Amino acid sequence: MKSSIIESIKSLPPLSKTITDINRVYADEEAGIGDLVKAIEPDPMIVANLLKTANSPLYGFGKEIRNVSQAVSLFGMSMTRSIALGNAVRKLLNVDMQPYGITSERFAEISAMQATLMRKWYSKIDKQKAEKLYLAAFLQETGKILISSDVIQEDEDVSFRSEVDVTNNLAQVEKMYVDVTSAEVTAKVFEHWGFDAEFVEMIQFADNPNAAPDEIKEYAMALHIVKTALAVNKPFADNSINFALRKARDAGYNHEVLEDVIDEMLDTIEGA
Repeated sequence: MKSSIIESIKSLPPLSKTITDINRVYADEEAGIGDLVKAIEPDPMIVANLLKTANSPLYGFGKEIRNVSQAVSLFGMSMTRSIALGNAVRKLLNVDMQPYGITSERFAEISAMQATLMRKWYSKIDKQKAEKLYLAAFLQETGKILISSDVIQEDEDVSFRSEVDVTNNLAQVEKMYVDVTSAEVTAKVFEHWGFDAEFVEMIQFADNPNAAPDEIKEYAMALHIVKTALAVNKPFADNSINFALRKARDAGYNHEVLEDVIDEMLDTIEGA
């Protein structure tokens, strides 16, 4: 890993008190939705982002969500935590995704779409695993923010962007420019912030799931398939979907289940 990226990770500030409070409530088996609402309400930025997300056509709640309590009740504690964490992380890292050819807003949308695809798909396979994978899917592209920043600082953004525009393998382009993939950078970021080892490892191997330890391989493969279908440079492009379905089939999944979920999401997006 480039020393400049290592230094960027080491210099990251701690997560906000609100996020610490949200993680504490989530980890408390005695806590409920009301406790999570109380942790979120003092932070206007997280409140605004949570309500914006709740009213997105992607979730199809069918009515306007006006307050935090409504949003948390509809999302549940796991999804609420994921959305709050994702938005807080992007704010903390000062997102500029121009080298990847997308805006920070589009990057946030694609992250949410990856998490939604994971939840809808894996809930049909194993609901307990779907809970674990949802947060990882929501945050797994975080490393791209630091890679983007490094590429800009090295004045390589134009050439990097030209590679990104045509590639079907973003990890390969990242490796060529910064000697590391975004999955590995993301893992280091969340290791820095004290996340548990299983969460860190499943993301670490998401660009190379076959190299993952046996107990992590399924999670890493699921993340890899989702990020393939929703590659940030070609989200839900025909090629991206076909590659993802092929990888799902080769990994032993019923690829038709994944295909049905993707078709359902595409219908929702196109109907919005």
